[in-house]
Amino acid sequence: MKRNQKGRVAAISAGHNLQNRLMSMGIYKGSQITKLTHFALRGPVTIKVGRSVLALGHGMAGKVMLEVE
Repeated sequence: MKRNQKGRVAAISAGHNLQNRLMSMGIYKGSQITKLTHFALRGPVTIKVGRSVLALGHGMAGKVMLEVE
């Protein structure tokens, strides 16, 4: 995704614990996410979910599959 691009969560390919952790942050199938920034060299990805701004590690963000709008 590019900066300020929106998408909806299509699937989360992770274990049960990570899925629960993401759900507690508001990231679940069907939720809308806006990518704000990403840092080079596999740094964190900053996203907006609802009114919250979150920073996800590159590995965690890679497990969230999106449908880009």
